Amino acid sequence: MTTTETERRVLELIDAAAVVTLTQDLVRARGHNPPGEEAATAEVLGAACRDRGLDVTVDDVAPGRPNVSATLPGGTGPGLLLLGHTDVVPPGDGWTADPFEGGLRDGRVYGRGTADMKGGLAACVVAMDALRRAGVTLSGPVELAALVDEEETGLGIRHYMRQDRSRFLGCVVAEPTDLQTIIAARGDSYVEISVHGVAAHSGRPDDGRNAIYGAARVIEEVRRWHGELAADAHPLVGPSTWSVGLIDGGQGTSTVPAHAHLSADRRLLPGEDADAVLAAVRARIECLDLAADDLSVDVSMPMSMPGFETPADHPFVVLTDAALQQSGGPGRELAGWTAACDGGFVARDAGVPTLVLGPGSVNDQAHRPDESVSVEELLVASRTYALVALRMLG
Repeated sequence: MTTTETERRVLELIDAAAVVTLTQDLVRARGHNPPGEEAATAEVLGAACRDRGLDVTVDDVAPGRPNVSATLPGGTGPGLLLLGHTDVVPPGDGWTADPFEGGLRDGRVYGRGTADMKGGLAACVVAMDALRRAGVTLSGPVELAALVDEEETGLGIRHYMRQDRSRFLGCVVAEPTDLQTIIAARGDSYVEISVHGVAAHSGRPDDGRNAIYGAARVIEEVRRWHGELAADAHPLVGPSTWSVGLIDGGQGTSTVPAHAHLSADRRLLPGEDADAVLAAVRARIECLDLAADDLSVDVSMPMSMPGFETPADHPFVVLTDAALQQSGGPGRELAGWTAACDGGFVARDAGVPTLVLGPGSVNDQAHRPDESVSVEELLVASRTYALVALRMLG
């Protein structure tokens, strides 16, 4: 596919300085999640979009936690959705510079969120601005939805999906993928398991019912289940997985613990139903027969987000991957993603073809100290988003 004169004009308007500066401004808007401090980033993003002539809507999901939607208007036809999130994880330890400095060194922008995913948001905004400045006529709108709480329980995407979002021809999630077109992603769920026993003096432990012993049996069963899941791997995203991330219980060494609680992460395959997984967890724990030891168990799933898969030969995938390669992409094959993202809701609940494609690395940079993103990748991503919009809606 050759590049048209209109496309060349749009691409010439995508400037490295603009995308770097906006990335830096977003990184310097301090805040992280937890506890849910997206407001400063949302304010900077909204102002940048208004300054570029985009239509901006701010929708509070919770106090101080606004979803931001910026739209480049088009005709009355269906549009293109660019999807991202404004929250970042806490910076943590191990940084060699201020995590929110937004410094530029050796062709990379540094700071928490540069890769995951304020660089992706900046690339989207600069692409939309180039389309506007070029004066192109689009058959439908291009919308950037920058949502809160992606890193935790998905409050932002759940709120966003309360309205009908089916009038999009496609959705590009601008998460960091090393500029590889991701056509399938796992979902995720959090499973909370509480074991209840009876407290007693540790001098006579048989007078009590040890909840930690019961929790240990649950953990061992989860570990065994994780191994079983490996035999049923998805060809692109791998198998479902279990990981116990938190455990607590008891009140003191000299007391038989009456309570123990564990939190586990259960990754979901594309199309796997979270309610069915929850039912399977309860059935599996029931088979442990903890009741025979006078222990009771409560199981809940406070968070779930669906996975998705878009066929490799879908026109949206073909168009987007071609645009990526013509924009200077690395030429990697279509792939799957072991991470989860908000795009699963768009695919499942709105029936919109969805893929993930963005600057930076989820494996090498996201959630790590000294997080950074390449300026060249920011430029390639921005060019790609602009070309996708032109070729879908131009």
